[in-house]
Amino acid sequence: MTALVRWCLRRRVAVVALWLAVLAGVATASGLTGSAYSNDYEVPGTESGRATQLLSEGFPDRAGDSDTVVWHTAAAHGGGVREAGVEERMQRALDEIAALPGVSGVESPYGSGADSRISADGRTAYATVAFDAPSDELDEAEVRAVVDTAKAAEGDTDGGLEVELGGAGIALTEGMSGHLSEAVGLAVAAVVLLLAFGSFAAMLLPIVTALVSVGTSALGIGLLSHAMTVADFAPMLGTLIGLGVGIDYALFIVTRHRAGLKRGLPVDEAARRAVTSTGRAVVFAGVTVCIALLGMLVLRLGFLNGVAVAASLTVVLAVLASVTLLPALLGMIGMRALSARERRRLAEHGPLPAQQGSTGFAARWSAFVERHPKLLGGIAAALMLVLALPVSALHLGTSDQGNGPATATTRQAYDLMEKGFGPGSNGPLTLVAEIDGAADKLAFEELPDKLRGTEGVAQVSGGELNGSGTSTTGVITVVPDSAPQDESTSRLVERLRTDVVPESEADSGLRVSVGGLTASYDDFASVILGKLPLFVGVVIALGCALLLVAFRSVGIPVKAALMNVLAVAASFGIVVAVFQWGWGSGLLALLGLDTPDALGGGGPIEPFLPVIMVSVLFGLSMDYQVFLVSRMYEEWRLTGDNRRSVRVGLAETGRVINSAAVIMIAVFGAFVLSGDRVIAMFGVGLAAAVALDAFVLRTLLVPALMHLLGGANWWLPGWLERWLPRVSIEPGEPGDEAREPGPGPDAESAPGSGTEPVPVPTGVPEGAYVTARGRASEPASITIPTQPSDALIGLSERAPTVGPHGYRDDED
Repeated sequence: MTALVRWCLRRRVAVVALWLAVLAGVATASGLTGSAYSNDYEVPGTESGRATQLLSEGFPDRAGDSDTVVWHTAAAHGGGVREAGVEERMQRALDEIAALPGVSGVESPYGSGADSRISADGRTAYATVAFDAPSDELDEAEVRAVVDTAKAAEGDTDGGLEVELGGAGIALTEGMSGHLSEAVGLAVAAVVLLLAFGSFAAMLLPIVTALVSVGTSALGIGLLSHAMTVADFAPMLGTLIGLGVGIDYALFIVTRHRAGLKRGLPVDEAARRAVTSTGRAVVFAGVTVCIALLGMLVLRLGFLNGVAVAASLTVVLAVLASVTLLPALLGMIGMRALSARERRRLAEHGPLPAQQGSTGFAARWSAFVERHPKLLGGIAAALMLVLALPVSALHLGTSDQGNGPATATTRQAYDLMEKGFGPGSNGPLTLVAEIDGAADKLAFEELPDKLRGTEGVAQVSGGELNGSGTSTTGVITVVPDSAPQDESTSRLVERLRTDVVPESEADSGLRVSVGGLTASYDDFASVILGKLPLFVGVVIALGCALLLVAFRSVGIPVKAALMNVLAVAASFGIVVAVFQWGWGSGLLALLGLDTPDALGGGGPIEPFLPVIMVSVLFGLSMDYQVFLVSRMYEEWRLTGDNRRSVRVGLAETGRVINSAAVIMIAVFGAFVLSGDRVIAMFGVGLAAAVALDAFVLRTLLVPALMHLLGGANWWLPGWLERWLPRVSIEPGEPGDEAREPGPGPDAESAPGSGTEPVPVPTGVPEGAYVTARGRASEPASITIPTQPSDALIGLSERAPTVGPHGYRDDED
């Protein structure tokens, strides 16, 4: 690490130019090749997947995306949609749409035998527009032409004719407004950084570092989509994670760098020490996030594999930028990392001495927790459990266009279809049969009548055959009497699969697969839930293993796992309340926002949301666990006093952890404004989890539990102690006065700078607070500090100690 930082500082201009060249190169390649994101979340091997495959093979003309044009007439049109003027206007528009590039056909409600496309009251009608490619392969410009042509039919009708469009292809024209959310998040982060640093140049560094790394990764994800299946929400998710961790990682390093400058270190030396010490913790934290994200690979779901790799790429680039680009920028801005006021004070009064420990609210809060661990720990645990209660009502499913913003044309088309044709019209079920022989054909022809008498079925059309031979494919469309997301529709799918269809198959070789919107949702959720325990177990096991090696304690990893589970459960409780119960719009209205429907209506939670959120949350929670407990662990190794270790660790890390959390909350929370319900779910869930983790768990529940457990926090069996490898997150630097460990209970004060060089004495007590000078093979002296620690955010440098086996030299 030291060699890398020195190289970056000596060649700072080249490092900045190299990063910009990489960004420009990836941008050029992305511009030339475009992207190939997928919105196909189909799970292979499911019954709904087989139905889709059979349908595309038996009816190739239906392989492309199918969307709807819906129109509705007001009372001013006495004849409804059959009125001559309305029919002429809409038929002309449909003919123009049929002639557009990318459109393979249009089915109008005005032809013979198409009365089923006109509502019973005669005021709503719809046409089906078939594209020649699946939705994820459509040209957005061609879809936009369809939308514009249909909307132009409204014309000057005194508001009496409303035309809306729905379907997966049409949704491409309602792209996410991610730039607004990014701008809001960055603006809040800039304000927090400016207040923390007081320097405009220092404020810019974390933001510039994060933007360069996130920009490179976002464009790189587009290139990655050509090599593997990458979900269409992956770039936005990567941006969300990258901005959060990128700014936070840079914040830790810049804070350390500024502390070195205040103590009189030259710019390059302060930057080297900051990245060498704090950068190691950043790398460790980034590794934990990547391991948690890559845990999604155990699920073996194609589109989630792409999400895992894409998000991990973002974190890797954020870490690389923090330990290479950031030190180069620190060297370029020089002393401007300090505010003008801080520079004047440094020039007039000289470097600051080691600080006299933590003071202010952080120290008072830490002491308060120490005095009342049972009460405060109980309150924190109760709060987390209450917030987790809504998880018991969790309903996994895929949100559809009925959950979109009320202003979207897809949402309005959804509502018009529901009012005109019933709630099931937005998600009909498709029964696809493999017919081989006369007996199969007879059984298939009898199936529609059995379906009409089934509870929960509103309408049945078909069966339609794809040929006149004996071996063919048949399709029957079933419209439920409930909405696609309604649990009664899921029960209908189960009833068809377990009772109605098997009864028809019993006396023949007929094989029928039940597909459609709700069937696909249910199959997807079932697969995810079946694999979720394995996934969570792998992520927890890997996280615990890392903490076990880092802190050499059984209790620390166990508590971390429990805290992470609590954070995930509570944040999911909030997600359920906001998105499933529909409290989101009301909350935004209370906040005075002008977009009360930004979160859409209430609906089920995406099945893949638990997987991705568990990955991200476990990684981010591990970051805060490392920052907090590493300082406690250092104090424990030096004093053996658990109460002091917990008190000092919380007091010295709480302020900066909370500042970092505020930035991450702002970045995540701003993605509510993205215009995409899935990304808004991630934003709300992650922001809530970070808030609870930083302000409830790490500053209240964790220290309270550690006070109650005492020395048991640090227990490790002897056999495991001998077996575990030794890994140091933040190894100390010899002769570095930027960080002095705190004195023992009996240390005496001395005048001057707070250190007193003396020859190595005999009989130095075990656990003495010393800083080595020189190498073990040469005459050496030690420095006995006489002032308390000025540890920075738990990312401190450990001084060598004298243990039961004598002096240990920690020099690199």
